[in-house]
Amino acid sequence: MNPVGGSPALTIFATPKAFRGHFDVIQRNAISSWTKLGVDVILMGDDAGGPEVAREFGIRHIGGIASFSSGVPRLDELFNRAENEVTSGLLCYVNADIMMTDSLLRAAGRVATTSPMLMIGRRWDVDITEPWDFSGDWQTRLREFAYGTGKDCGAGCIDYFLFSRGLGRNLLPLALGRPRVDHYLVSNAYRRGATVYDATDIVLAVHQNHDYSHHPGGTQGVWSGEEAEHNRRLIGRSWRMMTLDDVRLRLTATGVERNYGHIWRDISFSWRHPSSFAQSVVRSIRGR
Repeated sequence: MNPVGGSPALTIFATPKAFRGHFDVIQRNAISSWTKLGVDVILMGDDAGGPEVAREFGIRHIGGIASFSSGVPRLDELFNRAENEVTSGLLCYVNADIMMTDSLLRAAGRVATTSPMLMIGRRWDVDITEPWDFSGDWQTRLREFAYGTGKDCGAGCIDYFLFSRGLGRNLLPLALGRPRVDHYLVSNAYRRGATVYDATDIVLAVHQNHDYSHHPGGTQGVWSGEEAEHNRRLIGRSWRMMTLDDVRLRLTATGVERNYGHIWRDISFSWRHPSSFAQSVVRSIRGR
């Protein structure tokens, strides 16, 4: 299945949590929004309900993803499997609680010919506790609801990663859904010479707020538990953790703009890490 309106072929893949309680509601909302866009969707992982929900929506499910003892998927295995399964077009990893609109497709069409490429953006946090009404002009209603009642989560909240094939290979075996993964993916893209775009101005990503009851340790377990420490150890202190504030190109309604706000952060980082100075200067000049 391909997007309508001349948009590039796109596959969204995600790793939903068990379909229970509130997570069942918000993950179904998210998946419904993706399938309404006319793109291919793949649910991955082995949490309860995944295969059944995939059959219900008429989309693919892939299990057997290498995971930690807790069941949390490994980043490298997840993205590598997606690369193996998708033979053409763009890939987009989306957290399973994120509702998207066709603004994603329009933005994808503007960056599709760039390779290697990564497109990311901020999310809007909203409270949704019931199934979303997808009748009629559901996208306008979602947009008005998000901008009217939601909250911009900030530059560090990155919940979708649209990228050209190949960029999902050779990643670190990090624990998905734990600290530093999002920022590592941005840093990794830059290190591999990719052009990175911030699509916040034109792409609406709606995050449905939830608790952390899926983890035995709750919020503290997610942010400070064994898997979180694993990510910190593996990435190490020498790796720069990039946020949207560091992205040098912004997609706007009228074109692509340079984001000069990153320059002082680049200089500060390079002063502390002299070996990266020349590379930082070159990237700043190229706007990548």
